[in-house]
Amino acid sequence: MLRECLVAQGAGIAVVVLQHPESYRQSNHLQETLDERALVGAGVIGLSTAVRLQQNGHEVSIVARDFPSPFEAIDAKALINYTSQWGGAHNRWVLPANQIEERDHGMALKTYKHMESLVKSNPEAGITFMPGIEYFEDPPEVYKTLTEEKAEKLGLVGFRFLEPSDFPDDKVTWGCEYTTWCVNPMVYCSYLLRKFSLNGGKVYRREVSDPREVFAITGLSSARTAINCSGFGFGDKNSFITRGQTCAVANYSPATVTRQNADGTWTFCVPRNFDGGTIVGGTKEPDNWNAEPSVEVREKLLKDFAATYPPILGDSGEFRVLKDVVGRRPTRRGGLRLEREDAGEGRTIIHAYGLGGRGFELSWGVAEGVVELLEDQEVKARL
Repeated sequence: MLRECLVAQGAGIAVVVLQHPESYRQSNHLQETLDERALVGAGVIGLSTAVRLQQNGHEVSIVARDFPSPFEAIDAKALINYTSQWGGAHNRWVLPANQIEERDHGMALKTYKHMESLVKSNPEAGITFMPGIEYFEDPPEVYKTLTEEKAEKLGLVGFRFLEPSDFPDDKVTWGCEYTTWCVNPMVYCSYLLRKFSLNGGKVYRREVSDPREVFAITGLSSARTAINCSGFGFGDKNSFITRGQTCAVANYSPATVTRQNADGTWTFCVPRNFDGGTIVGGTKEPDNWNAEPSVEVREKLLKDFAATYPPILGDSGEFRVLKDVVGRRPTRRGGLRLEREDAGEGRTIIHAYGLGGRGFELSWGVAEGVVELLEDQEVKARL
């Protein structure tokens, strides 16, 4: 049996026991008595990776501290580190200007394609496709030089430039619109967990402080690989939290709208289907561990977004606030860590963490990358 262990987004831990289908074992001369592994994860990266591994015929079990919870009953402070619950969440294209951004863009494209398929096959997953509107006061050079031809090559579906008459005010100098997806994260993560369970996966509630601890879990002592999707990276000196405050409102928006101001601040909205309202945000505060939402910040977020996108106010002309949201994005200097590490004693750790606020956007690309690292390792071990 081949066993893998994955450590999930948001400091929750999940152990996944994997078994290759018979056809894969035969084609690669694998033996059930060799190369046992373990996998850990229960945020959007861990859940996506676990489901993706099941698609390749692996048997999977998840061990995690935190699991998806319904919006109505979730304890915001207790689960502040379970980042996936607090995502917007949407796909906002980041035009690549360097090698890391090129890699991430490829992962975003894979995720986009998966979401296109999923919204057709499983509408209950909580995904909605809609217009994405972008405004910039001072756009980076890569945006200034963008053409419709380049946008098409980059995979931006339905892309068009906005005219100055479409801008909310004269501070905005650049704008565009494209077709993108938004997701209700609590519905979507619950869908992934349910799909995982219906596919035969098992879940266990457990907390660990290092991915190597999974090798000591009863039933996993023979595991040979741990997949670390911990979000924060277990003591990685390049990892840090980025506090974000947003506000969930009952107001409807037909589009996800993002504005980047010249001073580096943002204002945005992310609609959630399944009557999930709309998220209005937001702040980005590195190394701020304050778990308490600020009423003053909320008022500014709502005021700024209403000025940028007045249709959000509807006929009532005001916001109906549901909840203040504070989350800790698992950020990493240098971006996503996706690589193998020799853990000694014939064991391996595959790291997949540090996505900051882009976990949902890159999730299926990261999951694919983990599968490739894992199965490439297995094939090379037999050569």
